[in-house]
Amino acid sequence: MNEERTIIEVKKLSKSYKTKEGKIEALKSLSLKINKGEILGLLGPNGAGKTTA
Repeated sequence: MNEERTIIEVKKLSKSYKTKEGKIEALKSLSLKINKGEILGLLGPNGAGKTTA
């Protein structure tokens, strides 16, 4: 029996920062689900929001 058990679930997460130049959206509507036994890797260029996520 392959039982999925969600250990982390995020729905529509957004994060923005205020700067002198205006608002910067680091994340916009991030949704993900991680089940027990799964591995998650975040890939992307500098400034893409990996650390914020």
